[in-house]
Amino acid sequence: MAYPKRGSSEFLSQNKNKNKNRVNSDIRSPQVRLIDDDGTQLGIKPISEALKLAGTKGLDLVEVAPNGKPPVCKILAYSKFKYEQEKKARESRKHQKAGLLKEVRFSPTIGTHDLEVKLKHAKDFLQAHDKVRFTVMFRGRQNKHADIGLKLLEMVQKMLEDVATLEAKPVKDRNRMSMTLAPRR
Repeated sequence: MAYPKRGSSEFLSQNKNKNKNRVNSDIRSPQVRLIDDDGTQLGIKPISEALKLAGTKGLDLVEVAPNGKPPVCKILAYSKFKYEQEKKARESRKHQKAGLLKEVRFSPTIGTHDLEVKLKHAKDFLQAHDKVRFTVMFRGRQNKHADIGLKLLEMVQKMLEDVATLEAKPVKDRNRMSMTLAPRR
């Protein structure tokens, strides 16, 4: 596939399409619902009149709601509008938490008290809205007894059913068996 050269009209039109909002002469609708720079609605105007009004104020005409009938356009400084949108996007990403996945590992011969301690930690993770993967590690001859690991994981699921739901069933992969629990919403 041949890529267009930087600076060519084809390259520029590709980059224009990445822009979500149409500005000034890019607006295709013959009529627009116009909003002034101070937020007052000026009603439905022909595009030529809206562009003249924006030009007299030294600002841009920006299409903010292209799906409206007619599309909604606002008179504003486009660079400032774009900066505000990027700022909002950064702010919303800052407060997002990518569903963290914590892992709790143990062997099939784990003692009851040790298992209770691990489950207490897992409960804390689940209450903090993190997913938890429980992994049973098999060593040597333990690999022949995958049923013990399966029973152990089922017991863990039963003990945590009040705070977690099963997201991924127990799966054996070489010398491990793991299952994932997600916090109950």
